[in-house]
Amino acid sequence: MRRMVKKRSAAHAGSFYPGKKEDLVKTIEWSFMHEIGPGKLPIARNREKSSIAYMVPHAGYIYSGPVAAHSYMKIAEGGKPSVFVIAGPNHTGLGENASIWKEGYWETPLGEVEVDSEVSKLLVENTRYFSFDENAHLYEHSVEVQIPFLQYIFGEIKVVPIVIKLQNPEVSRDLGEALYKISKENGVDLVYIASSDMNHYDPHEETLKKDEIALKEIEELDLDGLYKALEKYGISMCGPGPVGAMLTLGKRLAYRCKILKHATSGDVTGEKNWVVGYASAMLHKGDTQ
Repeated sequence: MRRMVKKRSAAHAGSFYPGKKEDLVKTIEWSFMHEIGPGKLPIARNREKSSIAYMVPHAGYIYSGPVAAHSYMKIAEGGKPSVFVIAGPNHTGLGENASIWKEGYWETPLGEVEVDSEVSKLLVENTRYFSFDENAHLYEHSVEVQIPFLQYIFGEIKVVPIVIKLQNPEVSRDLGEALYKISKENGVDLVYIASSDMNHYDPHEETLKKDEIALKEIEELDLDGLYKALEKYGISMCGPGPVGAMLTLGKRLAYRCKILKHATSGDVTGEKNWVVGYASAMLHKGDTQ
């Protein structure tokens, strides 16, 4: 009997990003060329491993695309790894507390990408909180919106989608330690993408101030400091769980973290009374960038 191949259709094509291929490409290129973006289009280079992880916002492209493009410019410069592990927060409330898509394909208007079943299995085997679960992914946008950028740059890629509902330091450490282990002990050539927006729905200047507090902890790779700052200052960051895993990985690698770009939706739309903050960041070895 022939085995059914699992396939996830794009749930947010036509809303968070254009549903037609040509319009999607134009919007991605607009993101790179925007005055808040890098100002040039990316060129995929030969693989080099000066960085292994990035923080990228996950709002609609017309709001956060230019900021996201800064991380994707650096990802392009680092070349294509064997797999992109993409973790985002759970906005829908569906599924398990920490959910990994096991196998099959994800579709976007730019085509299909393969889920790396071997790496997804390794992550489940090397974590305490994470399990195979599809329900959390079905309508979640935080992972989906990252994939077209990667397809635009590299064409054919492999991914491991992760959605985190239970966001606390323990879950962040659990994933970060597993990423470190499979990259070092199992030799998996991965790039990890932590999908996160920053503070939500305060005026522009207030959001910038709150974001800077959180971004300082991120730059210092201080996982516990990040969670404490979010609580103390009421910073509504949407994705501390995925970002916390990046900080754990950075500590284990003895890497540094660099903020590539910080802005708000108001910088793009001009409406600054009620904004969302966005930031791109990367881990690096310290001898580059």
